[in-house]
Amino acid sequence: MQVLVTGGGGFLGRHIAERLLLRGDQVRIAARGHYPEVEALGATSVQGDLAEPEIAARAVLGMEAVIHVAAKAGVWGPHEDYRRANLVATENILAACKTHSVRRLVYTSTPSVVYGDEPIEAGDESLAYPERYLTAYPETKAAAERLVLGAHEPGRLHTVALRPHLVFGPGDPHLLPRLVERAKRGQLARVGDGTNQVSVTYVENAAHAHLCALDALADAESPAGGRAYFINEPEPVLLWAFIDRLLEGAGAPKVQRQVSHRVASFAGAVLEGVHRTLGLEAEPKMTRFVAAQLATSHWFRIDAARRDLGYAPQFTLDEALAKLFAGAPS
Repeated sequence: MQVLVTGGGGFLGRHIAERLLLRGDQVRIAARGHYPEVEALGATSVQGDLAEPEIAARAVLGMEAVIHVAAKAGVWGPHEDYRRANLVATENILAACKTHSVRRLVYTSTPSVVYGDEPIEAGDESLAYPERYLTAYPETKAAAERLVLGAHEPGRLHTVALRPHLVFGPGDPHLLPRLVERAKRGQLARVGDGTNQVSVTYVENAAHAHLCALDALADAESPAGGRAYFINEPEPVLLWAFIDRLLEGAGAPKVQRQVSHRVASFAGAVLEGVHRTLGLEAEPKMTRFVAAQLATSHWFRIDAARRDLGYAPQFTLDEALAKLFAGAPS
């Protein structure tokens, strides 16, 4: 099968592309940058900004299926940047899929689309979108997810959205390196009482889930069509114990300081205001969204993904951490 993986040079996208290639599919990646190491594995590439319709059309041309991973993640920055990268690019991918008769589209979403600032425990796919968001990333991802699910049309374009949570693993350019850097600078503080539970997702399990979803959509009668699914490890972790375990495995000091959720949220609101007033581009050291994510529980069930996608994690959490620590930054 000929499959386009947008963001195929990135952390999760590369794992997906590699798995597709290993099983014999023909893979094209679309990304802003050039990734010769992925091409060396057998993928072709289209380079450019998917927010430009002609780039999206060129990327999709000739493909039988699309896995749309590319996105702008983060908690700070101009709203327009997130809108273009997350919403406009998805609009263009959808339009190109319809023009070129692509039959299957798997969209990489995020559990943040259902997260306002209230705790979520044992969340499932019945959770509604909140009335407001604390930052542009989940807001624009939610808008894009709605478009993708609304575009599902049996017999023509089959769509599904996956919501992997806190993806980690070897090659992670964001989560672990940032934690290690801040820990070594003494800039990490435990937010809240440390009892909050969260879901995490090992990157190879997340990639496997995307292939499961892609294959499920081959069946026109699949219940997965037009639906979203949470993807994560079966059991949640205590967030701060997990962070300490990551830091220990990377040879960094564990978290020693602690602040309350209320104090962190207040500090985030103040810093957001200062950065907006002064027009500062750098991310504030704390935001309301980050404070809520670090202090509250947000974990999800994967029963629906098991049932409808045939998904089951291929690696346990202990196996995943062992693979991560084998190549962890120091």
